[in-house]
Amino acid sequence: MLYSSDMPTRYAQWMYSWEHRLTSVDNNRVVRPLEWGLEWARDWPCRNGYLPGYVPDDPEKFLSDYNRRIVASSDEFFSYAAPTDFRLERREVQVFSTREVPDPKLEEKVRGTHADFLRFTSPVRTAYPENNVANARWFPAHGRRAVVLLPHWNCDGVAYTGLCRALNLMGIAVLRLSMPFHDIRMPVEIRRADYAVSANIGRTLAACRQGVIDARCCLDWLGQQGYDRLGIVGTSLGSCYAFLAAAHDPRIRVAAFNHASTYFADVVWHGQSTRHIREGLEPQIDVERLRGLWSAISPMSYFKPFARWPKKSLVVYAKYDLTFLPEFSRQVVQQFVRHHLDHKVAVLPCGHYTTGETPYKYLDGWKIVSFLRGAFESST
Repeated sequence: MLYSSDMPTRYAQWMYSWEHRLTSVDNNRVVRPLEWGLEWARDWPCRNGYLPGYVPDDPEKFLSDYNRRIVASSDEFFSYAAPTDFRLERREVQVFSTREVPDPKLEEKVRGTHADFLRFTSPVRTAYPENNVANARWFPAHGRRAVVLLPHWNCDGVAYTGLCRALNLMGIAVLRLSMPFHDIRMPVEIRRADYAVSANIGRTLAACRQGVIDARCCLDWLGQQGYDRLGIVGTSLGSCYAFLAAAHDPRIRVAAFNHASTYFADVVWHGQSTRHIREGLEPQIDVERLRGLWSAISPMSYFKPFARWPKKSLVVYAKYDLTFLPEFSRQVVQQFVRHHLDHKVAVLPCGHYTTGETPYKYLDGWKIVSFLRGAFESST
């Protein structure tokens, strides 16, 4: 495990200890062995002559080559046919906790409350009917400004409600997207969003592609409602999806990446919250090979596409993060500088999980809200 250089300080030790305690709350993580997941690639574009259903003799080489083709033709990989069944549904708010023992206070807090949810058929189809219907809670606001908000991995169905309402107060509408295999989209056989990130190489790639495309579909609907000043906000895994969407959609002019990192594989390999995934992978693969297998869903692969269209960005990272290691986040910032991108950087005095705790969640929220407000006001 890589630690910050100032770990010996009392504050750092206290923060790391707090992070460890919060990480240990979820005790239902499952170690699964490496799977290539080639069946998930059957309908992908960028096939380069391979017919759907083709079964290669060397699955690792097939997927490594496929990642290189995707990065070279990523606009095709993240392309889609816009949904035709957008609809708003009034439904009861549910927590969809991923914990072994859900928080009864949180369950009671939302019981009987209702909200509007945007629903549509995802352009990316999977074998799971629940996952094939995209879901986004709608927080409307008057005006022309709106963002798509992508939560963190294993987020429940009610987190970020406070942030969404704070953005509403600033005149910014929000669609809070349920990411693939999360909350209402979670298949019945799992209790956590393990199908979004796991030791299954192809499924993880497919989930990321679906998350990016679903986010872009949300932009389609927002445009239909008259919102033409659009942005995106993502946290942790949602930050990765948000970056890929911003690199492939010119409509996104404002972006906030709340916890940012470089290569998807490096986060999984070194992160505290993904130790169980590494445990399943490590007997058969190393981080260098894994980096190539997931290069197509790594922000580091797409800075040139990201720079194609002007946008204002915020990069947030935490000084004591054991999940998105700070050294990786600083490499992201270096890429923003290298490509002369319009950006701001905020460093939180906490870790990954403690970002969601008092007082750090208010500091984080204030930085995001104030950035978005200023960025929208100054953008044309």
